[in-house]
Amino acid sequence: MRELKEILQYREMIALLVRRDLRVRYKRSFLGFAWTFLNPLLQLLVYTVVFSVIMRAGVERYYLFLFVALIPWMAMAGSIANGSTCVTAQAGLVTKIYFPRRVLPITAVTTNFVNLALCMLVVLAVCACTVGLRLTVLWYLIPAFLLEYLLALGIALLVSGLTVYFRDLEYILSILTMAWQFLSPVMYSVDMVPENLRPLFYLNPMTSILVCFRDVLYYKTAPRLSELLLALGTGLCFLLLGWYVFGRLEKRFAEEL
Repeated sequence: MRELKEILQYREMIALLVRRDLRVRYKRSFLGFAWTFLNPLLQLLVYTVVFSVIMRAGVERYYLFLFVALIPWMAMAGSIANGSTCVTAQAGLVTKIYFPRRVLPITAVTTNFVNLALCMLVVLAVCACTVGLRLTVLWYLIPAFLLEYLLALGIALLVSGLTVYFRDLEYILSILTMAWQFLSPVMYSVDMVPENLRPLFYLNPMTSILVCFRDVLYYKTAPRLSELLLALGTGLCFLLLGWYVFGRLEKRFAEEL
């Protein structure tokens, strides 16, 4: 609780770093911040052409089926990639100024989820124009969003601390993240997994989260309570693990950096 209270005292620093990261992301591009909205729109255009004309999948509006899960997945992948290097990239700040070091992974994850929230505006607009939206279940996006944030923050805390000591982890994570995407229901539904393997499949913490997003946006139904509770349980487990490991490792950050 003491550590959490200290981080809350540095909330202005987190907000400042998030704004800086969002500005820097597209600083030298001609269209600037507009890429936040153009990027998902262009991806949707590619998926529509590929899966509606070239590779016709057996799922109705497969491009949308894929799109509503891919955008949350991209936020998770970005949080892992940026989180793994958030401490080593700020070596000068870490070694010269005192502040709670957990601010850095929190900033990395929050930046990606601010971007996710903006991309969701595009997703909602596309869903409204294609399959429609049910306002009575749309509010379930909030718990799905928060549950994914908990999981992403836990993983970012874990990998950011470990990367300080094992620099190769940054490159290993890119391979593991790609493998994780194929093991998650991004490009397929859970129903396609053999029934005897589904309990094992649900050990993947992203499964329940992606199912929640797809239920709300594609199927227009409320997620099952079991999906939400499973996502909450795994998210809290990773958050507690990441919080503990980061706290143990941060004591020697200055020496390693």
